Amino acid sequence: MLNTVYRLTAPRRFEVQFNDIDLFGEQIVVRPTYLSICNADQRYYQGKRAPEVLKKKLPMALIHEGIGEVVYDPKGEFKPGDNVVMIPNTPVEKDDMIAENYLRSSKFRGSGFDGFMQDNVALDRDRVLLLPEGINQKVAAFTEIISVSVHALRRFDEIAHKRRNRIGIWGDGNLGYITSLLCKSMFPDTEIFVFGVHEEKLEDFSFVDGTCLVDKIPEDFSMDHAIECVGGEGSQSAIQQIIDYINPEGTISILGVSEYPVPVETRMILEKGLRMFGSSRSGRADFEKTIDIYKKNPEVVEYLSNIVGAVVKVRTVKDMTKAFEMDIHKSYGKTIMKWEK
Repeated sequence: MLNTVYRLTAPRRFEVQFNDIDLFGEQIVVRPTYLSICNADQRYYQGKRAPEVLKKKLPMALIHEGIGEVVYDPKGEFKPGDNVVMIPNTPVEKDDMIAENYLRSSKFRGSGFDGFMQDNVALDRDRVLLLPEGINQKVAAFTEIISVSVHALRRFDEIAHKRRNRIGIWGDGNLGYITSLLCKSMFPDTEIFVFGVHEEKLEDFSFVDGTCLVDKIPEDFSMDHAIECVGGEGSQSAIQQIIDYINPEGTISILGVSEYPVPVETRMILEKGLRMFGSSRSGRADFEKTIDIYKKNPEVVEYLSNIVGAVVKVRTVKDMTKAFEMDIHKSYGKTIMKWEK
């Protein structure tokens, strides 16, 4: 089956290329319907990765957040037209100690391996999960980043001590919104406080117990644990504030991505006996947990719909460029491509 792939060949340049999908294997063929643009996609699109990285990874189809409709399943377990989420992490081995998303051998779509900007995507059977009937498809489009937060919170539940009277979350962007919403859903008896730099964004966090600008934190504020969702240039100050305000033996979960090394005050980490751990990407189990949350907590999906930003119908390469350029200039929310290929 001849398939059309829309690959980034240089910063800000998409080109049409072709590959062949084998219909005689066991892979499931999915036609993408809604795709969500991530900051990682933008770093490639704008050429903000190191030249040696771009040279190694391009040409490559972007996007690792997306859903689609089943076109063909050789085993008949999925029906044509089934609405499914596509899992971008693709492991090639199993390890009893290391999760699939941390195995160095795993491949990840949109990062050295073609992502979902294709007319059709061939996926291994365990990389496809059925979505709940009637779910908001624009929200489902960014299930991947939601599953990343679920993954981090599942690890937090295993690592952090059980005194969880209050958790502080730094970051008022998409990741902070998603993580604080899920944190409140998964730990309903815990006070959740969110810290950010934009008062107008913090107003949207109506589901938490409190919000505060980072330059107005009361001196007597404290918390048992904290989650960092800032990333970039703001990582250092966010982590430092967390270390300042967290109680002894608290746990710090790091989710924000920074392209550069971040200095950390190890003296206070030692004095307070803190635990610090990082989380990245997610695996099938995290997607399954996310879908379970969709089913059991429909109000979570409703809140998540608040961060759906621009929705761009995509039929041509010109439309793809338009969607990515719009996403650069967005003030908030997720840019969704309605993939009408």
